[in-house]
Amino acid sequence: MKSEFKAKLLQHLLSNKDSEKGFTLIELLVVIIIIGILAAIALPSFLNQANKAKQSEARTYVGSLNKGQQAYFTEKSKFGPNIDVLGVGIKNTTSNYSYNSVANGTGTTNTTALTNGQSTVVAIRSYAGLVSLSQVAASSDVTSLAILCEANAPGLAVATAPTGNATAQPACGANTQPVGQ
Repeated sequence: MKSEFKAKLLQHLLSNKDSEKGFTLIELLVVIIIIGILAAIALPSFLNQANKAKQSEARTYVGSLNKGQQAYFTEKSKFGPNIDVLGVGIKNTTSNYSYNSVANGTGTTNTTALTNGQSTVVAIRSYAGLVSLSQVAASSDVTSLAILCEANAPGLAVATAPTGNATAQPACGANTQPVGQ
């Protein structure tokens, strides 16, 4: 072969390589598999965010009902018997929760108020709150203490009621944990 022909052949072969650029099938499959793995890792976390938003409703409502019981006690020297008398504008039932707030005892023995936010959806947690009276040390003054507790697991069950009395700080019940501590 002539050297001129060889040079033109090499030049032609090299110039055709530019038009054959692209990804192979293997490279595309590897990219798709990597994207699939990343999606499988991120998807559960992403879906759980919706449940956290629903649970924030109950945390807010039960906390507001606790504050409503404290305000009611300040005005009336007793805890409110139900949600309606507290004047906080919270419905007894929403699409995700059922709420109630009751005073324990009557008259001068009315020393605690229990509030529940019971989940009506299996995938979200229930909440419980307690407001109790406590004697201020070395005085005759009384103060109210409140706690908000979250169930350890999601489900339709009522969260275990917190405990508290005049001599002890309120504490979360079994299978619940304090919120915000």
